Amino acid sequence: MGKKKLLFVDDEPVVARLMKTRLESRGLEVDTAGNGYEALQKAKEGRPDVILLDVIMPGMDGFETCRQLKAMQETLHIPVILFTASQETHLDETARKAGADRVVQKPFVDQAYQAIVEILGPL
Repeated sequence: MGKKKLLFVDDEPVVARLMKTRLESRGLEVDTAGNGYEALQKAKEGRPDVILLDVIMPGMDGFETCRQLKAMQETLHIPVILFTASQETHLDETARKAGADRVVQKPFVDQAYQAIVEILGPL
């Protein structure tokens, strides 16, 4: 069995490169997208096993990206983990309504990895 594929979506290139390196060192194959529109295209084409998606992005935020992923036949089955630095109290409910499987807070490397393992099983 090959490596599990993850799509990491963040509009900050430095964060994307850092997370790609860290998650690849933990045994995942990682692709990145810089915005929600790119994420939709890459998810549809690449069919990742899980998507790690930033909530706050220009253009299309993570909630809308998640809603659209869950509305497309090709991607509706892919688990989505939203991440954010926000401490807003309604965040979990909004994420659930958008179709997200989990929400993790920044800084999130260990939390995100744990959520990925819980969803996909041991890597």
